[in-house]
Amino acid sequence: MPERTTKSLDILVNRGEGDAVIERLKAAGYTVESRLALPGYALRSPAGAEVDVLFGDAPWVAAALKQPHYDAAGYPVLNLPYLMLMKLTATRTQNWADLSLMLGLTSDEALNAVRSVVARYSPADSEDLESLIYLGNLEVQAPSSLPAD
Repeated sequence: MPERTTKSLDILVNRGEGDAVIERLKAAGYTVESRLALPGYALRSPAGAEVDVLFGDAPWVAAALKQPHYDAAGYPVLNLPYLMLMKLTATRTQNWADLSLMLGLTSDEALNAVRSVVARYSPADSEDLESLIYLGNLEVQAPSSLPAD
């Protein structure tokens, strides 16, 4: 997916481990800035970077954290189906916009993995997922011709 610049790094942890994670970050010099609208906290690193620690307690969180994907720099990131599920259940409009673009750029094989995870953990969202896949495909298709000015 094309990169999107964001202000913060999001870290997902099991809710039961959240307080311990916050304490370890504070011991490392991070400061708690505020609570988030969803369970978790916004922190600031000693270098000034914004870090959001999200406390997950959905049934899929443990499975997602056990099977991370690794980015080009070697950092663990949520595997695509779980990232999609997290964004699908989020309430921010930007998450839905991210979803449509990401889904429009996703291979059929990866889309099937996303469908499987959504069907298992959030079947009520399957119809919305299909709509977002459709919109994403429209979004990434190059126009055959642009109207002349």
